[in-house]
Amino acid sequence: MPKTPVSKSPSRSSTRRTFLRGAALASAATVCAPAVVSAQGPMSMRWQSTWPSKDIFHEYALDYAKKVNDMTGGDLKIEVLPAGAVVPAFQLLDAVSKGTLDGGHGVLVYHYGKQTALALWGSGPGYAMDANMLLAWHKYGGGKELLEKLYASIGANVVSFPYAPLYTQPLGWFKKPIAGPDDFKGLKYRTVGISIDLFTAMGAAVNALPGGEIVSAIDRGLLDAAEFNNATSDRALGFADVSKVCMLQSYHQNAEQLEITFNKTKFDSLPDKLKAIIANAVEAGSQDMMWKAIDRNSQDYILLQTVDKVKFYKTPDSVLKKQLELYDEIVKKYAATNPLFKEIVESQLAFAKRATQWEQDYVVSRRMAFEHYWGPKAAKPI
Repeated sequence: MPKTPVSKSPSRSSTRRTFLRGAALASAATVCAPAVVSAQGPMSMRWQSTWPSKDIFHEYALDYAKKVNDMTGGDLKIEVLPAGAVVPAFQLLDAVSKGTLDGGHGVLVYHYGKQTALALWGSGPGYAMDANMLLAWHKYGGGKELLEKLYASIGANVVSFPYAPLYTQPLGWFKKPIAGPDDFKGLKYRTVGISIDLFTAMGAAVNALPGGEIVSAIDRGLLDAAEFNNATSDRALGFADVSKVCMLQSYHQNAEQLEITFNKTKFDSLPDKLKAIIANAVEAGSQDMMWKAIDRNSQDYILLQTVDKVKFYKTPDSVLKKQLELYDEIVKKYAATNPLFKEIVESQLAFAKRATQWEQDYVVSRRMAFEHYWGPKAAKPI
């Protein structure tokens, strides 16, 4: 019978060759792995803003997208389209929620028709807070959780990032200066959010329009007057072509901010690293927007006066006082029928009481310093 062959132990040299071959294969696999990932290409998102491309607000949207694109090293690329490119401005929330768009850039008050409480992020006097303080409430005072609860209540499949605190908005553009609350009676006026209720209560016939449609509506006689936001936006959109009177200071939108939204399904699918970059880019973009607004708004405020020959007037105190009185009545009405509205207002009031007391006690008024350097008896520092 044939003998069963006896297996021989591998020699030391053959074992070494086998090990080296295995190591080489493992090394090759490690080198090739990134090539497989990069071959898939970066993740892309298509966004739309609620602003015309010429508006500085659309520029803010582009600024934010660039921050994310740069910080991710191209792993995530956000493309931002202007209002109307995919859907009308006021339909942005639906488009993002359904996934028609991956994200958007706008303001919460544009969703007022879906849930009145959404306007509490910026439409009103802010209980003596400015927009930055209201964002402090959002992040540290419970606002974030309340907003998530609010969006869930209307079935919105979105992740929301309020950001970019806006400076006090003008009362608006008029054919002649506003002397008192009665001047609003019968006035065809544009505004949004709870301000619709506010100016309706003052006797105006209110029409809510997106920013890009306001000037043409005034030009065609569909509006007598309108508010929008700031000197740079107003100048770019052509308000000075249809009006030469602008009333400054108002409580109707004293603490508004912008909003970045993501489709929640798309956002949740992102790696944690990209989610962290997005969140931190929101805060970086928020501060950068404030700096840019100071620079650009102050320049355009001068140009509106010197080049466009616009006359600016301070809104009378009688109008400001009336706004506060009517706002309180409107809030009571909605709080009585909308539990979420009531919960949000109570949360804002609690935060505002301590935050504004701290501010009033700690922060020196800059009016004296302004008069010292730029008033009639200005000093000469150098």
